[in-house]
Amino acid sequence: MILVLRALGVGDLVTAVPALRALRAAYPSRELALAAPAWLAPLVDLVGGVDRLVDTAGLDRPIRVGAAPQVAVNLHGRGPQSHRLLAATRPGRLFAFANPEADHTDGPRWSADEHEVDRWCRLLSWYDIAADRADLDLRRPGAAGLPTGVTVLHPGSKVPAKRWPAERFAALARALSEQGHRVLLTGSADERALAGRVAEAAGLPSDAVLAGRTDLGALAALVAHARLVVSGDTGVAHLATAYGTVSVVLFGPVPPAHWGPPPDRPRHRVLWAGDGDWPRWDGVGSHPTMAALRLDAVLAAVAEVERLVRVSGAVAA
Repeated sequence: MILVLRALGVGDLVTAVPALRALRAAYPSRELALAAPAWLAPLVDLVGGVDRLVDTAGLDRPIRVGAAPQVAVNLHGRGPQSHRLLAATRPGRLFAFANPEADHTDGPRWSADEHEVDRWCRLLSWYDIAADRADLDLRRPGAAGLPTGVTVLHPGSKVPAKRWPAERFAALARALSEQGHRVLLTGSADERALAGRVAEAAGLPSDAVLAGRTDLGALAALVAHARLVVSGDTGVAHLATAYGTVSVVLFGPVPPAHWGPPPDRPRHRVLWAGDGDWPRWDGVGSHPTMAALRLDAVLAAVAEVERLVRVSGAVAA
């Protein structure tokens, strides 16, 4: 068995797809077990190649896998806690970044300044496993009765600093609706109130709020068949990248060089104002780098990427 630890969220799983597929290719006859939260199961199915999902939410409980794995792979973090959690399964080998504190001196050094996709590809390269950082696409689910061709706005984030101000999302929703977009608002159950406030301010009907009403599989299908996605740096943005859905992603305070869509994918636009000299943030509301992103810049980015897709589609036809 090959045991992989990635006990995190949606974006974390999607950015680990090239590494997971590389491990599948390197060990085609071995069971590939992924230690990740059980609620990610619909998305794990869309990755493909994973034989078993071991419910692992965080690092505070042992990983229950039965027999010791031949190889344990830390795609979770730099250690030491994640290293020790995998070492407790008594693997034949541990693939992980070097961390003397966890008594693991093998592996490459951790670098804080690299893209999340490249980080895990580099780790596997150290152990002579080649990974293709462009291998990000997920299996496209059927629409299964969900609306298609819609514009998905995702105003929330589990990190409040990454949220674009709600009033600007409302203004964006209103402007796009006036341009003929059918706008739907997504989010978790905890973000339903936020999505409701955006919808009300934008003059959208209550049934435009899907926050808290879709499971992960339905959300993936909605994004896969959408016309456009606009969101902050969160899991929905990574789903848009995985499906080639036209998107505009608003970044701050974490730079897109660490988590953004690949620069060679023209269907995605990134807005980032983080290179300025910003005042000290008081920890309340949107981070200054997010508050600096103007509505007109977002609308311009939407128009630009949609125009590019129309032109490229016409050329291809």
